Amino acid sequence: MVADGEIVMKKMVNALAQSSAELLKQSESVENFKRIVPSLMDKGLDNVNLSMFTEEMRVGLLNAMGDEYARKGKLPEAIKAFILAGNKSKLVSIGADYERVGLFGNAIDAYRLADATDKLLKLGNKCLEDGKIADAVKAFRLVGNVDKLVKVGEDCLEKGKWDYAIEVFSAVGNKVKLASVGDKALQDNQIGYAAKAFELSEDKDKLNLLGDTCLRQGLLSTALQAYTSSGNNVMVQFIKENFRQ
Repeated sequence: MVADGEIVMKKMVNALAQSSAELLKQSESVENFKRIVPSLMDKGLDNVNLSMFTEEMRVGLLNAMGDEYARKGKLPEAIKAFILAGNKSKLVSIGADYERVGLFGNAIDAYRLADATDKLLKLGNKCLEDGKIADAVKAFRLVGNVDKLVKVGEDCLEKGKWDYAIEVFSAVGNKVKLASVGDKALQDNQIGYAAKAFELSEDKDKLNLLGDTCLRQGLLSTALQAYTSSGNNVMVQFIKENFRQ
């Protein structure tokens, strides 16, 4: 029994020693390969072939390249390396770096690549508070937060930021709100925005109203487009027959 136990123990010790030796060898190999990172960076990620390495070594090299790119301030290249390595935590770190210097659009892109929904939502709220409407819309669209988007849209509508309001309500498919944007834009004689909002709302009555307004103002091209979109063939024919260029 004792002899059998000793044999088993020796096998376990030998297996452990062999495993440790292999891990040490792999670690040394990765460190050796890291020394060629500068050469790989000079060649560029698009031109580097790492398919001959094990998955562990390939990922290690990509992460090493990403770290070095980031250290040198080449964040787009770093992002690409970390994407290839599947390193989402590093992508979040880069997003935080972008956010720290006020490049919110870039930060949002990095968080999106990292699937960092919580970071996107938090940054979206920050952008909204700071009046960075485009970035707030971008962040909220990526997380699919309809309530936040509607809030942004209503705020833009109130402040007369027609393009953002149209973008938001179009993104959430709220045709009633789009028609409201068109109404307010038309009241302010913002014909272009009104036309865009009414077309997206597919509200034929509003489009006819726009057509009538444009016709009175002599804006024949816009009137014709509005009547065409509303399917008002009588007015389309009237303009074509009486106001041919």
